Formats: sequence, C-alpha cells, structure tokens
Amino acid sequence: MGKARTRALVWLAILLACCACAFSLDPSLDISQYAHTAWKVREGFSRSGINAIAQTPDGYLWLGTEFGLLRFDGVRAVPWQPPHGEQLPSNFVVSLLVAHDGTLWIGTLRGLVSWKDGKLTQYREVAGIVLGPLFEDREQTVWFGVYEPSKGRLCAIRGGKVECHGFRIFGSGVIALYEDHGHNL
Repeated sequence: MGKARTRALVWLAILLACCACAFSLDPSLDISQYAHTAWKVREGFSRSGINAIAQTPDGYLWLGTEFGLLRFDGVRAVPWQPPHGEQLPSNFVVSLLVAHDGTLWIGTLRGLVSWKDGKLTQYREVAGIVLGPLFEDREQTVWFGVYEPSKGRLCAIRGGKVECHGFRIFGSGVIALYEDHGHNL
C-alpha cells in the first residue's frame, strides 16, 4: 500500500507542475486580443516551402526556398539579390548556416557559397553538386554533406580550403551532422 500511495503522490506532483503553465494566460482577455500574425505570399513570402532558416547577428532571418533566398526583418520577407554580376549556384536553397563570425553559408542544389560583409564567395570544389546539411564545429570548421549517386561525401572548410572525405562510405550522401560532448563529429 505504501508504494501505491507514493506513486499517486508523484503523479499528483507532476500534474500540479504541468498545470502551473496554464495560469500564464490572462483569463480576462479574449483569445482575439492576443497578437498573431500570419505572413503570406502577398507579404513577400515564397510560394514554395521553406527548406532552411538561419538568423544573422544583425537580427535578420534568412529563409532558403526553392526559388531563392529571402531576408525577413520581422515584418516583410524580401528576395535577396547577390551583388551585381554574381549569383547563387542555384536558386534552390537547401541549407543555411550562420557561423560564429557572422558568415552566412548557403548550400544549394548546385553548390556552396558564403556571404560576409557584402562579399559572395563561391566554392568551386563543389560546384554543380547537391549540398546537404551545414554544421560548424567547436574548432570553427564548417562541415557539410555532399549528395552524389553512390558517392556521398563529408566535406570541411578550413582556412578557406575545401577538403572532402569518405568517397562512397556515406552511400549517396550525409543527411545530418552533430558534434557530441567529446568533440566527435
């Protein structure tokens, strides 16, 4: 009987702890009085889904879509245009990463670029190749997966140079990246 009573008290404590968050709403307000905004195509959002989201230190949200890159300021989403005479490898943006130094890394269906201080840098070593996830490790190395039929690779950028590893080890590509507490990728 003692175990049943202890179990009941534990469940009661859990229930009470969970119910406390319900009191965060002001019961004197109607649901219509809470702010909610939905952004639609007429506010500048893309007709396609958003494949990737990243926030740069200046507060902008960057949204990667199949039709290009959008910069969102909290009110409007504006299509981003690269500097005159330059372009993304593909308008289909699949991955985004903001590195510790504020660089915006942009992975597309046809390669990788980075955007920092008004300068767009192309990485010719992976031109024409489908990029996968982007990740920055504790040593500030930028890692990314590459998709190619039967020869997916894991690549890193150190000192501005691209190094790729694991030719054919990763099947067609790397789908996720993570660094554990032991600094293992």
